[in-house]
Amino acid sequence: MTTELPAIVDAAANTPALALLPDWLDPEHIIQSMGPFALIGVCLIIFAECGLLIGFFLPGDSLLFVTGLFVATGAINTPIWLVCLLLAVCAFVGNVTGYWIGRKVGPSMFNKPDSKLFKREHVDKTHEFFDKYGARAIILARFVPIVRTFITAVAGVAQMDQKKFFSFSAIGGIAWTVSMTVLGFFLGNIPWIKSNLEAMAILIVLVSIIPIIIEYLKSRREKARNTAG
Repeated sequence: MTTELPAIVDAAANTPALALLPDWLDPEHIIQSMGPFALIGVCLIIFAECGLLIGFFLPGDSLLFVTGLFVATGAINTPIWLVCLLLAVCAFVGNVTGYWIGRKVGPSMFNKPDSKLFKREHVDKTHEFFDKYGARAIILARFVPIVRTFITAVAGVAQMDQKKFFSFSAIGGIAWTVSMTVLGFFLGNIPWIKSNLEAMAILIVLVSIIPIIIEYLKSRREKARNTAG
């Protein structure tokens, strides 16, 4: 699991990039700063984003992509299959942790009448969301930033069936971590991508929020239709 920064990192550093992300959220900076513990650090970040409410701001999608790229270039000296396995396990364990946090601690938070963030109506809406979309909701939530962090805790608060939630969380976790990491691995040898890691990270974040935008627009149309009717 040693991390040796290859020549490609130096080349990327000398290439203009979109300096829009702060260093502590820049996936390339995160991996480089961890040195030989890069893979361990990435695993912990994925765990936190998938299970701890404080991890909602972490760059999960772009971090997975850049991790795959670093494996392809040799910066992370670990087989891609093992990297994917470790990340998938961390994503699943994070979901399990988030679920139990919500199940044990959540009710007290959501039952406070003066709470502006943790409202009981959010639990009820989440229950309806699960009933309406089922497995698709749990799996697709993996690909939506912020949502993948909170949906696990809310599912625990709503006391969703454990077997059902854990099963589909495992499927979603594998699909998310493997697809993002392998994508970065195979695109890692394209010169333009090597030289524009930050631009790719931002692009992945933008693509990830498309489902949120679509659902928002659909919701607005439905409200407008109901109001007109």
